[in-house]
Amino acid sequence: MVSIGLPQLMAAVQAQRGFVSALFDRLRQDGLDEPGVSRDPYGAGEQRGHATVAEAAAALGLAIDHDAAANLYMTWQGQDPQARRVMMGSHLDSVPHGGNFDGAAGVVAGLAAVAALQSLGVKPMPPVTVMGIRAEESVWFEVSYIGSRGALGTLPDGAMEARRRDTGRTLAEHVAECGGDPAALAAGRRYLDPATLRAFVELHIEQAPSLVAAGRQVAICTGIPGNFRYPNAVIEGQHDHVGLPRRFRHDAAMAGAEFAMALDAVWEAHEARGVPMACTFGRFHTDPAAHGLTVVPGAFHFSLDVRAYDEAVLADLDRQVTAIIAGIEQRRGVRFHLGPKARAAVGPVDPAIKAVLARNAEALGIKVLELGSPASHDAAAFAACGVPIGMVFVRNENGSHNPHEAMTIDDFLAGTAVVASWLADSVA
Repeated sequence: MVSIGLPQLMAAVQAQRGFVSALFDRLRQDGLDEPGVSRDPYGAGEQRGHATVAEAAAALGLAIDHDAAANLYMTWQGQDPQARRVMMGSHLDSVPHGGNFDGAAGVVAGLAAVAALQSLGVKPMPPVTVMGIRAEESVWFEVSYIGSRGALGTLPDGAMEARRRDTGRTLAEHVAECGGDPAALAAGRRYLDPATLRAFVELHIEQAPSLVAAGRQVAICTGIPGNFRYPNAVIEGQHDHVGLPRRFRHDAAMAGAEFAMALDAVWEAHEARGVPMACTFGRFHTDPAAHGLTVVPGAFHFSLDVRAYDEAVLADLDRQVTAIIAGIEQRRGVRFHLGPKARAAVGPVDPAIKAVLARNAEALGIKVLELGSPASHDAAAFAACGVPIGMVFVRNENGSHNPHEAMTIDDFLAGTAVVASWLADSVA
């Protein structure tokens, strides 16, 4: 570490308590939508959040910049502007009626880490950028990592035509309204060249109760899962009378139920072998325009998210889904129309960054767990481009995507101290 004692570093981070508490309070007001907050991506809530964070960064003397995706870059200029940039950050949008800390904690932690090192007189050699990322929550546009992949030039084809679920308007329209350049994004022009980035580190609240159960404040991430998704899948059967014997039915709802239970059995088998994965049916319903008490459902709608930490496991799960569907179609006389398939790569954590984070946490007297992330994060988009990544999780009693997220400032400052210690090492 640079010539800073650990007690001094911890004290400098603790001294940011007022700064971070006030910033979190302002961000809550930016998206207040009881219960919880709704900082809608490329909408009014996210816009207010970005403006709040930019104002706080400017007060720290950081240079402010934006890209074609309207991502926010807050840079502490280094003594060697040609050195590879060190990056921290996360997203500022939320799910509808979500919590205040999901995503935002990573941006606030980056600013607090910079403020702590500034107070200690550190002069970084490389530029240090805290990034406020757009539109990470895919529930709105059903496209993963819009802001981070937009910055890296890796958005999937057709992303600009995705429509926001509440407004019905395209991503291109929303991006343009917020000062971005949808044409540049559609052309794959990148603002961030991975070759110029030394690392990206993201702090995030815990999304499962592992730290709560273990009585620990902080965890070091061991990996971010990849996934494949079908946002708008339909099973086509045949609407029939409730009295129809089973052998004549083409029941789409029962086909959906069989599919869900088959995937749950696959998940259970993987868990028994110690292979982590997950599958989620976020939407799972008959057709409200046609269903009824005395109708055999002829249509069933669902969304599917399947995730794992290993690309080979993910590919095998993809094959199993195809095989399960083929069997159900043959047995029940239905057809699955899966629709467009979305894909996000596995995000491997850099071993060297992980080791530094763990070592520094121990030196700071912060006992940590090592945890695989249950969720997707923008850091994975950086890892997919070859940028070394690391993640720190902070204890949060009620999970994320929850208006009652319960991260304490004490726990947040512990996680921020771990990030700040890594930063101090990285800017020497």
